[in-house]
Amino acid sequence: MKQQQTVSIVTLGCARNEVDSEELAGRLSAAGWELVDDPSHASAVLVNTCGFVEVAKKDSIDAVLAAADLKQVSGGPRAVVAVGCLSERYGRDLAAELPEADAVLGFDDYPEIAERLTRIVAGEVHVPHAPSDRRQLLAISPVERSAAATSIPGHGAGEELPAGWSPPVLRRRLDGSPVAPVKLASGCDRRCTFCAIPSFRGSFISRPPADVVAEIAWLVSEGVREIVLVSENSTSYGKDLGDLRLLETLLPAIGEGTGVGRIRVAYLQPAEVRPGLLQVIARTEVVAPYYDLSFQHASPSVLRRMRRFGGREEFLGLISTIRELDPRAGIRSNIIVGFPGETQEDLDELAAFLVDARLDAVGVFGYSDEDGTEAVGLANKVDEKVIRERVESITALVEELMAQRAEDRIGEAMIVLIETIERDDAGDWIAVGRAGHQGPDDGATVLALEQPSDAAVGEFITAIVVDTDGVDLIAKRS
Repeated sequence: MKQQQTVSIVTLGCARNEVDSEELAGRLSAAGWELVDDPSHASAVLVNTCGFVEVAKKDSIDAVLAAADLKQVSGGPRAVVAVGCLSERYGRDLAAELPEADAVLGFDDYPEIAERLTRIVAGEVHVPHAPSDRRQLLAISPVERSAAATSIPGHGAGEELPAGWSPPVLRRRLDGSPVAPVKLASGCDRRCTFCAIPSFRGSFISRPPADVVAEIAWLVSEGVREIVLVSENSTSYGKDLGDLRLLETLLPAIGEGTGVGRIRVAYLQPAEVRPGLLQVIARTEVVAPYYDLSFQHASPSVLRRMRRFGGREEFLGLISTIRELDPRAGIRSNIIVGFPGETQEDLDELAAFLVDARLDAVGVFGYSDEDGTEAVGLANKVDEKVIRERVESITALVEELMAQRAEDRIGEAMIVLIETIERDDAGDWIAVGRAGHQGPDDGATVLALEQPSDAAVGEFITAIVVDTDGVDLIAKRS
């Protein structure tokens, strides 16, 4: 009797990678592979890597090495395979530097992942791809891209579903969370000097609205209550489909056609945000009052070297417009410090912006050279020690500001989606979830329970904020 092949998928990086992992899970499941949670009990381990910045690359390599160590354990995996952004970005170069991985697969291998994995587990040697710029796979003109026959993870590639496959999408859930990401689009047409993502994710291409709605409807049937729409640049959605305002019509359509409880839009480009989009987010009941705006900095001179637009005053104006539409709105952003040429005056401008902006969540990154980006060749590099000091300084500032912003919400009523029921450090039962203004990594809302049956995972609860713990909110049922 043929032994059942089992696979464990380890996911690193962003929500877009989570979507890709569940596509891989769907393809493997359709081909007869059994999905298991514990890598030590799997025939093969797929490590879905991140290749964004140095710390993410290191985490990905460490995950591959940890999985490879399991091969020495009795009953452990027979093969460890690297997939994802780091694998796509470096291909054969990564394979040469990381012999602990039995294979390195790129995005073009995803449609044949089951066949590839079967052969690798059997001991066949896989020849990794040569790294290349995936922007060359799609037409320069956005409106000509939809006809391209290239593998784009998370898009389904328009192929027929495997025989006997029951879900209407090529996707299999890897957890029971009531929250799930869905891809709006992939790739990016912007040319930010610090970012290599367009080179390995390719040019921007939108998914057809019908595909997005169908996937969300299926996820709702699987118990999902909140959808997070993700892409490299959600504000560009529809430009290659001939309608730059397509997201403004898609959001209400999702709410009306799927039964989802809440929609959240991630990855908005400040320079492309339109008043109409802000109004739709604010006025569509099912859409969370949440604005994920990638400011990156606030000094105009630094932003120009990044090939980005705006500055402190423009960004504060955008924030003011959002809060005029909805004072409850949550606003998060990422910033980079230590970019080449950044002066103390630039850093002070960034700090002043952060104080005035009162953002709910801020991710702080120190600049690092990324292969193939324009910033690698820029003059006036900031010393690494200085970068670390600036990261520490700005991080301390934003932690204080985020805690203050959380305190501003004491007394505020909000709708909380419960994601876990657990015991706290004192052994008491609590429900942990997120309000509309809180993204997946932006803090939580905690409610005390007398017993675990007082709330349920996936339930929306109306609550009043009574206290805070850093960025987290403490609330009680209203």
